[in-house]
Amino acid sequence: MLAATCTAVAGSSNWFEGSFVTYQLRAKSRVLDVSEYTLRRWGAVSEPAAREMAIGALVHSDADIAVAITGVAGPSGGDVAHPVGTVWFAWALRSPDGVRIVQTALHQFAGSRDQVRRAAVATALHGVLALFDAD
Repeated sequence: MLAATCTAVAGSSNWFEGSFVTYQLRAKSRVLDVSEYTLRRWGAVSEPAAREMAIGALVHSDADIAVAITGVAGPSGGDVAHPVGTVWFAWALRSPDGVRIVQTALHQFAGSRDQVRRAAVATALHGVLALFDAD
């Protein structure tokens, strides 16, 4: 949904390289290099997983900024530790000396699956804009 939102803007091919949708654990490991240890120890909906996803997106692309989103949108799939609406974010920047995580954040969104997903997109974009405000 984040990629669709970005590419809905005319001219986005000038600044949007692409995206990785890694829904299953295997895909997170294979495509973005999220360690199996991280997934076993903390799970996919965690700060360590979000960090590794953002770093992996930069490592496997030519992008300068990456955003990772991992969470439980519902209506099912939540548990006591990660109820529906739990979403972790990580924003990473490419710098001359490598890749660095700028920020991570945990949000607990309310509402339907669509509302949680839309809130996650808005939060991800606000985080990217904040990176530019920080410069």
